[in-house]
Amino acid sequence: MLENRQISGMLRQIARQDVIELGPEMSRARIAALAHVAEHYGFEYADAHRTGQNKNLIEVQMYRDPRPEARAREAATIAAYTQAGNGGAVPGMRQGTLKPLPEAQEAVTQLGDRIAFDLMGNAASKRQMLLPWICVAALVITLLVCGMYIGAVAGGAALAAFLIGGVKIGEIRRQRIAQRLTDAGFVAVQDEHGRQRLLRSGQQLPGHANPFAG
Repeated sequence: MLENRQISGMLRQIARQDVIELGPEMSRARIAALAHVAEHYGFEYADAHRTGQNKNLIEVQMYRDPRPEARAREAATIAAYTQAGNGGAVPGMRQGTLKPLPEAQEAVTQLGDRIAFDLMGNAASKRQMLLPWICVAALVITLLVCGMYIGAVAGGAALAAFLIGGVKIGEIRRQRIAQRLTDAGFVAVQDEHGRQRLLRSGQQLPGHANPFAG
């Protein structure tokens, strides 16, 4: 099954690497489920970004947590799930699938929320917000060159209003996610790039606050 191949691929990364990447050709829910499994092997969520030609794919990065409790968790998982990656059970999932067991559902949902929060934060960065406004300016200039002065004003205003509305809706969604996570005990911090991040209590940002940046 596809899920077994995805689990096996992740476990191969875990065996060889201190930093692993999940995705990109998976849904956010499935990536969150894989990330939950990786946490049992002593890995911690780092960041998420969009990739692909149309930026419609998601990629998540996780790093090996060096703390003793994470290493103990990894050893216990390896001992308890000896057939993981070979079609056997993995922690928190129904066997052979990436469907969370009831006791893992909340943790997987929180990982999905963290991924969504970071994706929206990246989308709202100054660099990525510049392109839509360039499109507004290009539309206005094109209509002006064509002598469509009223259309330039109306079209530019309509497109700008649409973009502003989209930004506000995205910010409201992000605030709601932040509230859910802080209610669950996650802590808001600011990374070296000025982005707000939500970390598990006691978690530290990895060496680079945004592992995908260079």
